Amino acid sequence: MNKQNILAIASKPARRVTESVGIGVVLMLTAAVIAMITPSAASASSPCQGPTATRLITGLEGAMGSTVGPDGALYVTEGAAGRISRVDPQTGEKTTFASGLPPAVIGIGGAIDVAFIDNIAYVLVTLVSDPLLPPSSDVDGIYRVDGPDSFTVVADNGAFNILNPPTIQFPYLFVTGLQYALQTYGGGFLVADSHLNRVLRVTLDGEISVLIAFDNIVPTGLEVRGNTVYMAEAGPDPHTPETGKVVSFAPKSPSAMEVASGVPFVLDVEFGGGGSLYALSHGSFDPITGGAVPYTGALVKVNGDGTVTHIMDGLNQPTSLEFIGNTAYFVTLTGEVWRIDGVSCPH
Repeated sequence: MNKQNILAIASKPARRVTESVGIGVVLMLTAAVIAMITPSAASASSPCQGPTATRLITGLEGAMGSTVGPDGALYVTEGAAGRISRVDPQTGEKTTFASGLPPAVIGIGGAIDVAFIDNIAYVLVTLVSDPLLPPSSDVDGIYRVDGPDSFTVVADNGAFNILNPPTIQFPYLFVTGLQYALQTYGGGFLVADSHLNRVLRVTLDGEISVLIAFDNIVPTGLEVRGNTVYMAEAGPDPHTPETGKVVSFAPKSPSAMEVASGVPFVLDVEFGGGGSLYALSHGSFDPITGGAVPYTGALVKVNGDGTVTHIMDGLNQPTSLEFIGNTAYFVTLTGEVWRIDGVSCPH
């Protein structure tokens, strides 16, 4: 059985997804076999010697999204296990923050992203209730974490998507969508749907509306600065550098404005501690697997002229990016969390 990049398959138009579902492939995540980058350490008194990467943890099950919690730790979704794990950003020590969430059904989905409002965690759950999947009483939506193993559904995104299909014509298979990213905004949330190609606005009372809709551009990661929303675009298959973009828009914008392009398969965008904007590339498109070629991902800095500067290449299928100060952290499809020090050093 060929192992395929489940993220790429689930976020594509119906042609590729139908092909995968039709042959009944059970999609699985593959753990990395060797270390991606040999870390190098510098003493506190040494001059800045450029970015260095250190692997903090491996063995996560279906890791995809992340956030920095109010305690300064990393919180990572493990969709295959139906849990949220807390990872110490310095030591890599992992503890279970919450478990018992709906697990992934087809290899991607379940708990896919997490965010905090007023010290309360909210989890984005997706691809657990679509009519094409086995019957389930679970909900595609936003869950409030009430305790280590108790949750309350605050918004049913899947039901909204079924009742409000896209008005822009493009092929899709899952009518409940594939919600990829959860971002706090205006006391509520923004949700990027990589399958239905739009961003939803969701209140804590469960009211859902379409904030902005797109053609087949595969929206992924979200970031907010002031009243402006920054969004990563993976771009349609085959995810070329020309279609991998960072764009921005205001709440009432009819369309998005390009901020930078030239990076394939962009999955996340974040501001660093110095105020610079960074983007995360999943990697070069592999036409055989439909996913990213291993060890071709990258962390790039977005420049004011629309170009990007590569901070570190050779990342193994990264999916989510966070910053704590000037230190970058990324999660990988292979179940790892890495730290990159010296991001702002000359490179």
